[in-house]
Amino acid sequence: QVQLVESGGGSVQPGGSLRLSCAVSGSIETYYRMGWYRQAPGHEREMVATITRAGFGNYAPSAKGRFTISRDKAKNTIYLQMTSLKNEDTGVYYCNGRAWEGGEADYWGQGTQVTVSS
Repeated sequence: QVQLVESGGGSVQPGGSLRLSCAVSGSIETYYRMGWYRQAPGHEREMVATITRAGFGNYAPSAKGRFTISRDKAKNTIYLQMTSLKNEDTGVYYCNGRAWEGGEADYWGQGTQVTVSS
């Protein structure tokens, strides 16, 4: 059974940093792309950052220059290093893995809460 398990969320003041982790059961190579998505209260889920199997990252404009996505094949884990956090970064962060199974198949973690507040 596929499982993506996020950790690392919490409460932080504006300007602070957090690192999110997403541990993958099985092999991270199952997914040709993985990423982090955020859902703020009253808003739709939106892409924050994605990374391909080859290691190419893509970022939402709001995340560029502040967030870094990475993957560790040996640990079957992806990370999201977040710095210079702002109030508007608050939300539930979900790990996503996209695989090809005769068509695109998306897998999601349960989410981890990030709250940025003074």
